Amino acid sequence: MKIEGIGLLARIYIGESDTWQGRPLYEAIVHLLRERGLAGATVLRGIEGFGAKQHLHTTRILRLSEDLPVLIEVVDAEERVRAVLPELDAMVAGGLITLERVEVIAYRADGERPPSD
Repeated sequence: MKIEGIGLLARIYIGESDTWQGRPLYEAIVHLLRERGLAGATVLRGIEGFGAKQHLHTTRILRLSEDLPVLIEVVDAEERVRAVLPELDAMVAGGLITLERVEVIAYRADGERPPSD
């Protein structure tokens, strides 16, 4: 798959304990994105945050949380990202989904070499 130039970045903010059909929501989202052939996805686990309910989730020792913030990022061509948005929206009961335009400089697998001039 080749991606270059202007793309779209989707960020999906959810909680670590959120689920979808009996499995962790972040895992279900990554599997959906892979099944739909998107370029890739990354899941990041936060150390502290709060959302719409203003409830603080933190890793601090006195306030151990089992529901830390999770961020899933995916970059691909705009039409490919927009095509999967209805499914993502249906899966994310509580959270935030954002989009922003990005410029893709390089997208290649390990070992691939950039084209030489």
